[in-house]
Amino acid sequence: MPESPSVIRVAAALLIGGDGRMLLVRERGTLAFLQPGGKIEQSEEPICALVRQLREELGLVVQPSQAVYLGRFRAPAVNEPGWTVEAELFKVNIEDEVAPAAEIDEVVWIDSSAPTDLTLAPLTRDFVLPLYKPPASARSR
Repeated sequence: MPESPSVIRVAAALLIGGDGRMLLVRERGTLAFLQPGGKIEQSEEPICALVRQLREELGLVVQPSQAVYLGRFRAPAVNEPGWTVEAELFKVNIEDEVAPAAEIDEVVWIDSSAPTDLTLAPLTRDFVLPLYKPPASARSR
């Protein structure tokens, strides 16, 4: 079945650092923070898109075997009014440092149990945060 022209297919990561916090990124020229990842190219497997995007956006080298598939989620696209983002979401635990690259302007590590005043993309706010359960050691910081 052909996909609707108003749907953006992406691969995204619930990226968890060694201290249990989750990484969010903000793209250049935007206000909302969201999961690292990006568009899936035609005939590209979602996991391959994720590996490629993490390398391009954060300088992070991830093996496909490190990613645990969490499911497909749909939400309004934060930066394209009238469009829907359909995300293949993977959980990835890392110990490596990350640095914003390509179109990423800012990275932030958050603990979902702590209040945040960040503007969040609908996908992050409505689906990813409820899935993210930091370990007790991260919650006590």
